[in-house]
Amino acid sequence: MRPTLFTIPLDFQIPLPGGTIPLFGFGVLLVVWLALGGWFLVRSIRRQGKDADVVSQLMILLAVAAAIVVAPKWFPRVPVYGYGAMLLAGFLVGGWFAAVRAKREGHDPELAWDVAMWVFIPGIAGARAFYIIQHADQFFAGKQGLQLITSIFNLPEGGLVLYGGVISGIFGYLAFCYRRKISPLVLADIITPSVFIGLMFGRLGCFMNGCCYGDFCTLPWAVTFPPEGAPFKVQEMAGMLPPGSTRSLPLHPAQLYSSLNGLVLAVLTWNYYPYRRRDGEVLLLGWLIYPITRFVLEIIRGDEPGQFGTVLTISQWVSLVLFSVALVYWYYLSRRPLRLEVRSHPGNPGGGMRLTASTAGAGTASESSPGR
Repeated sequence: MRPTLFTIPLDFQIPLPGGTIPLFGFGVLLVVWLALGGWFLVRSIRRQGKDADVVSQLMILLAVAAAIVVAPKWFPRVPVYGYGAMLLAGFLVGGWFAAVRAKREGHDPELAWDVAMWVFIPGIAGARAFYIIQHADQFFAGKQGLQLITSIFNLPEGGLVLYGGVISGIFGYLAFCYRRKISPLVLADIITPSVFIGLMFGRLGCFMNGCCYGDFCTLPWAVTFPPEGAPFKVQEMAGMLPPGSTRSLPLHPAQLYSSLNGLVLAVLTWNYYPYRRRDGEVLLLGWLIYPITRFVLEIIRGDEPGQFGTVLTISQWVSLVLFSVALVYWYYLSRRPLRLEVRSHPGNPGGGMRLTASTAGAGTASESSPGR
């Protein structure tokens, strides 16, 4: 467990022969960010033309620039939390893999980064909202005014529910596809592995933060947490720890199990992509398997009680709903027509017969894969 990786002094001054220049504020970082951001914006406009999402990219550019300017006044010392660092790593690595896949399929790689922003921001908001609603009694107890507002946005301490992020992220995703006139099923197959990559890194962040912990464990790989961790505090309040304890009771590393689950699903959906017969099948594969694995993993979680008078946690109930909807989606997808397409591919330079989905009505021709 390591909730804080290191601390960044935002009031740091870079020494120069004639004096100093600030790193943050109206300093070096602002100049570098505006130069790089401007370059990416111009590059996006040149490559995508009228399809470039100039408004959202410009808003992100200016928002980050404003944060760089005002940050030293509000937070002279900023801790870099392990949880937030892992979320960022998941976003960047997942975005890169999606960009690689998009390029292989004949799309502009910038498409992957654009949709990532439309999914990531609503996803974080929805994940936080789900957590607050689920734990409303404890969350709002004894808080009011500025303290309450600060707690709502205090993401470094944890408090994100994956399923809440998935639900809200879907709305951002569909809005993006509608705005860019892209088939949601075509794009979903491209980004599905990246979603699981994000899950892998996010659960590593949970482990560093000490949240989403497992139940009691006697296996050799059981883990314990220090007094500042949530497991220790819960066990101490429940009277489970003897006086003077410095570590929690051994628990399942549920976060690492979930991280491994994300990695396996990312590899599986990534490698299944070339074998899909219809657009949307990669999404279907992940949609069917994840609720099952999540339901099973919840059995060894120790941080969530049963809901609705049952032993099932809220995530298990949501898993049941999502799996049921996935079955309906499977039926819908099975009714979509297949079509034959001749395509050259590695190992078969002369081309080969392959079954792919009919993309009629699935977006503009420019957004379809080559030959589609």
